[in-house]
Order: sequence, then structure tokens, then C-alpha cells
Amino acid sequence: MKIRREQRPGGSVVQIERDGAWTELSDSEAAQLGWLLALPPPAHGTLPFQPRSFRDVLLYEDHWVQSSRGYVRRFMPAAFRVTALYEKLTGAVFPAFRPPKLLARQPIYYFGNHLTMVASGTPVKIPSYSRALDYELELGWVLARPLFNATPDEALAAVGGFVVVNDFSARDVQRAEMQSGFGPQKSKHFLSSMSVTMAGPENILPRIDALPARVEINGKHVSSLTSAGMRYSVGEVLAHLSRDERLHPGELIASGTLPGGSGLEAGRLLQSGDELRLVIEEVGEIVHRIL
Repeated sequence: MKIRREQRPGGSVVQIERDGAWTELSDSEAAQLGWLLALPPPAHGTLPFQPRSFRDVLLYEDHWVQSSRGYVRRFMPAAFRVTALYEKLTGAVFPAFRPPKLLARQPIYYFGNHLTMVASGTPVKIPSYSRALDYELELGWVLARPLFNATPDEALAAVGGFVVVNDFSARDVQRAEMQSGFGPQKSKHFLSSMSVTMAGPENILPRIDALPARVEINGKHVSSLTSAGMRYSVGEVLAHLSRDERLHPGELIASGTLPGGSGLEAGRLLQSGDELRLVIEEVGEIVHRIL
């Protein structure tokens, strides 16, 4: 199952893809998607749903290491030579590039700004305070049912669908904010984006660790990725989030960036005039023109 919203005069209509064509929901499909139809209409009409919140989780340790290395390469070239020599001589990851130790004990995440989530196709303006706009290709999932102190199996059964998420990042602002101890602020809260399609869990969960993905800029291939290698499963993440905390239908959770799914890792940040395309097979795609 894959769904989208079609804009019409007076609002949007939820449609389902059937035999390669988009059609209206049947009565049984509308009942199955009752949780979605009960949510407030999206502020940005072509979003498949309006998130009630947005948690972004760190599930890919390789991304943390590679993006940390890429940050130093771009912004601290003298220090990068030292770290590269250390890694060459020791065969080990430079200590400052390793993920936080807390990740070994539990999923870690931050709250993003769910109110600045826009749909694929929206033109994107680089923030006035940044000269280093980056993309981050992530897998997102939305809750269809409330959770509270759920087991991983109970939590997994509450997933309503999967989307592609792009966590835009102002890299030249991010480090100072992270060092403040309060997490990302203006470096990320200005904008995030989502695919206009949502895939049903029955299609994605059997392949959750084997979804091919790719990044293209200006029609040229930048990187090939996979969803393999999550530190925690989707069920384990949701069980942790629901521990003595009530979760509600419509809340969006993202996996964190797939390894290789950012410009810091690829050595290619975004510039005015770029056409960005982020794809996760079977889920959807995000396309933006950078103004």
C-alpha cells in the first residue's frame, strides 16, 4: 500500500495507489486508515500527514563517524591532517569521531521542528545565516496508534507507514550549538522535508534492513546507500520512547541519516541552483530546487 494527498479546491483528498494508478479510498481502506483521516489536515497540502511531533534518532553509527570526519575535513583542514594520520597509523577511528557512549545503552535522539516540515517539490532558500547547507537522507515512520510502556513487538504494530525524510542542516552553525549542550537549534529547525507518498508497513517492515537508497544532485549520481545497519530496531526505538511517556498517532520518528546520505560524507554541500533528489526505493523520493 502507498498513499498520497491530492490537492483539490477546498482541501486535500487521501488517495491510494492501486495497479499503478491513484484512486479514491474504498470504505475498508478508509477504515484501515482512520487514524490518518482523523489527523488535522497538513499545513503544507501535499504532505501525506501533518506530524504532531518530530523526533530524529541516531541509528547509524557509521554516519556519525563519517560526517564527523567530513566536518573536520571541510572546516578544520589542519586538524584533519592530524586525525587522518592517527587513523592511518592506528587503524582505529579517531576518538572524537566516535558516537556518544550513551548510544551503546539506549537510542538517542533530539526533537526537531515539526511545524517547518515541507513536502517534496518545495523550493528551498538557504538560511541567511549559513554558507554550508547540507541534506540528510533518512527513513521516517509515523505512529497510527498510541503507545505507553510498550514492548518492541507492541510498538512495531503501532507503525502506520513509512516516508522519506530530509533533515536540512546548516553545518557552519551546528557545531557551536551542539557544544552548548542544548542540541541543534537554528542549524536544523528552519526546515525539514518529507516525501509526498507514504508506504504501508506491510511493504517496508519485511525489508527494513535492505532498502536501497540514493542521492542525486543536478541529475548526477552522488551516492548509493542502504538502510542496513541500524543500531536499534524500529520496535526497540519506539519501546524506549514510550517508556513512561505517552506517544500519540501522527508523531513522526526518523532513523537518522543513512551512512553516506549527507553532503559532509560525500564532500558536496548544496549551492544555489542545485536540484536535489533523495530516493529510498519502495518508500518514495524528495526533490528540491535550491534557490
